Amino acid sequence: MSRARTGWLMPLSFIVALLLGLLPLPDLLQPLRPYWLALVLAYWVIEAPDNAGLGLAVIVGLVADLMFGTLLGEQALRLLIMAFIVQRFRARLRFFPVSQQALAIGGLLLNDRIVTTVVHLALGEPTLPWPYWWAPVLGMLFWPPLFVLMDALRLGRRKRG
Repeated sequence: MSRARTGWLMPLSFIVALLLGLLPLPDLLQPLRPYWLALVLAYWVIEAPDNAGLGLAVIVGLVADLMFGTLLGEQALRLLIMAFIVQRFRARLRFFPVSQQALAIGGLLLNDRIVTTVVHLALGEPTLPWPYWWAPVLGMLFWPPLFVLMDALRLGRRKRG
């Protein structure tokens, strides 16, 4: 796969994930917002480990901290931890069926909520209300369609012959 053909997809996917994170939602739905950046980062670490890794996780996390107005470094730390775990288990995750990948991603997103809670507790910041703990489940449900969409865009259509 030529880098020129897919070189636009990675930055565009992170921009879309950032915009989805900024999209206003009704108060009732706000706690259910999936962590789009984590989903996109996990995809790229699994599928393009030479181009996506810990450094990218920190950079994207710092940009997200600035855009979302969160504590500087919080999302960078969260994404760094996620990228590290995905890198560590990439060989296994890559060959799981998408449904099993979704379960693993759900576990990673739950871990992300735990990291967020620990950081907030350590700094004396308010922790997330309980409805926000449902977001990892929704992220897990969004993983299969996101994975299939990203793969279709990355690999392009195959010619039928």
